[in-house]
Amino acid sequence: MYAYNYRTTEQIERPRVNRRTQYKRTVVKRTVIKKRNPVLNFFSRIIALSIILSIAYFVLPQVFNKLYYQNYVKRNIKLSTEQSDAIGKIGSKIDSSVDIRDIALPLSSRVYNTHFMGENFITPINTNNREISSLYLTQKLTPLEHKIRNLMKTYPQITPGIFVWEYDSGNYLGINENEIFSTASIIKIPVLIRVFKSIEANQLTIYDEMTLTNYYRSSGSGDLQYQPDGLKLTIDRLAHDMITISDNTATNMLMSKVGSMEDINAGLRDWGLSKTRVNNWLPDLDGTNITTPMEMAKLLYNLDNPGFLNVNSREYIIDYMSHVKNNRLIQAGIDPKALFIHKTGDIGTMLGDAGIVYAPNGKRYIIVILANRPFNHPAGKDFIQKASSIIYKELVG
Repeated sequence: MYAYNYRTTEQIERPRVNRRTQYKRTVVKRTVIKKRNPVLNFFSRIIALSIILSIAYFVLPQVFNKLYYQNYVKRNIKLSTEQSDAIGKIGSKIDSSVDIRDIALPLSSRVYNTHFMGENFITPINTNNREISSLYLTQKLTPLEHKIRNLMKTYPQITPGIFVWEYDSGNYLGINENEIFSTASIIKIPVLIRVFKSIEANQLTIYDEMTLTNYYRSSGSGDLQYQPDGLKLTIDRLAHDMITISDNTATNMLMSKVGSMEDINAGLRDWGLSKTRVNNWLPDLDGTNITTPMEMAKLLYNLDNPGFLNVNSREYIIDYMSHVKNNRLIQAGIDPKALFIHKTGDIGTMLGDAGIVYAPNGKRYIIVILANRPFNHPAGKDFIQKASSIIYKELVG
């Protein structure tokens, strides 16, 4: 084969390539995999499993005891000596009085805002709900606060939570207003609101009927507990009895109708109320249903909010709350000609009243008084009456 050198025009001879030997063959050696002895394979797996179980049985309990039990459980949960020993020895039987969920989920029994199927959960609070409005606070009613605090000195056995708010000026009085108190029957206000929110959502009507059974029957206040099974009751009748005579059976029936305690609590969270919660059916003699004076006042304020309740709902609610039979607390300290829409509560250790006062001269204000007291002590009622009278005279004259 020849090629030309264009500079000299001479031919250059290139060596010939043998194409048969241009590419070398690649020989692939096959590796023969020998089968393992099945007996040896079995024993190796047994040894590996034994090591894993030994770590789980001997090492993990020690890690749990030193890192978790010593640093959290022993410092934060009050246990007896026997309980401490039982929890510390994971391999032994734990005392039946120790709830293992307190160990696995240490905060679940202390920090939660709802429960379902016997378990506690934390769900977010809607703080940006445009349906419900906050009270606009201007100046604190300092002279009035001095008078109430002087009254408190004469009742050392009473620990009150008080919140008062004037509609015209936005002036307010707050004493322990953000502290948590048992609600007793005052919890029936958010139950009532939840019922009418369900009516507005077309989930039920005021004319729907429920059948009284022993399942709903409840002791304490109210007459329905004495009525026979099979009695048909409308939502209107149940709501009326729940508020006017504080019927506990009617309350339990209404809570069940709107979806139980979980639905009430879901509504409270949707409304941005983080401290008000239903934890028990009525009667809640242990005081586990809770609120604060400020949050209860916020609910009362929004009864007039058209973005929260429509006109029909508001009329029904005002009608029920203006016919409460118990007039021996806040109402006893105001002008008999004044209109007072409210709900009272009494579980022995807590006595309270919450509502809106409409004075004859046109002034109106929200007032919430919750008073912790020795069981059924009459000083609770006396304090609320006198505090109500001082507040009325200061704000209305």
